[in-house]
Amino acid sequence: MRNKELLKLIAGFRRFRQKYFSGEHPLYNKLSLGQSPKTLIIGCSDSRVDPALISSADPGEIFVVRNVANLVPPYEPANLGFHGVSAAIEFAVVNLKVENIVILGHRQCGGIRALVAEQNKNQNSFVSRWMEIAAQAKENMLKKHAHLDFEEQCRECEMEGIVTSLENLKTFPFVREALSQRTLHLYGIYFDLEQGKLFEFDENSSHFRQLE
Repeated sequence: MRNKELLKLIAGFRRFRQKYFSGEHPLYNKLSLGQSPKTLIIGCSDSRVDPALISSADPGEIFVVRNVANLVPPYEPANLGFHGVSAAIEFAVVNLKVENIVILGHRQCGGIRALVAEQNKNQNSFVSRWMEIAAQAKENMLKKHAHLDFEEQCRECEMEGIVTSLENLKTFPFVREALSQRTLHLYGIYFDLEQGKLFEFDENSSHFRQLE
């Protein structure tokens, strides 16, 4: 007997199939020939922050990578371990030739909260090890906002994490090359899920401004 959650997913697939596989010109007739998204979104695995839902994107419009705290690790040679996020970035930039990369951070990020609270310091924890990527973000936040309460520090660190990932993107040779050729643009976006607002990082002012 399938449980109720699985039955909901199957019912959802039926609606999806009806929308995108039926009619005179089904969308997947075109998508079955290949994909050509213009934008890569690197988002968080948080169930409340689905890039396709937030952007109302149709299938085929965005290439998506999701991980804990929407982090981008700094570049390192491919032979030094396994690099899922790096591989996805390479494929998007080199093969798909996306024109935009968006780092999509959000309010109430569990990974950032654990980092700020100094939780999960177990060296055998995958999450703890992964969140070391954002250590610089926490350091930058504390330099500017040590006086704030915990919740506000988390919010500021969530934004700093986006900036850190943007900087890490620039350590990839193929990203730098695409930026120099002006065929690629980088954006940092923060989704405040408590207020239903989006903020964009302004590199000139080093601040996030609300998008209307």
